[in-house]
Amino acid sequence: MFVLANFLNAIAVLLHYVLTIYLWIVIARAVISWVNPDPYNPIVRFLQAATDPVLNRLRSYLPLFFGGFDFSPIIVFLIISFLDNFLVGTLQQIALRLQMP
Repeated sequence: MFVLANFLNAIAVLLHYVLTIYLWIVIARAVISWVNPDPYNPIVRFLQAATDPVLNRLRSYLPLFFGGFDFSPIIVFLIISFLDNFLVGTLQQIALRLQMP
């Protein structure tokens, strides 16, 4: 059972890293949107390509524009934080219980 426990723990750590990296990408996209970025800049294009599918889907379900301010990155930030705490914590606890005799 220790092999399965180690596998689940590795998945939890990997998931934590992926969610953290995506969280920083969303934050960078929100910060870049405060200025007038060059749309042909490769960094701006990457940030838009990485975040537009998630942000646009969220914008289509919820009207998150109030006073010219877009709240969708904040909602995505909260969703990522929830997933990080819930999924990673759950996987680590399952792995811990599998290691106990």
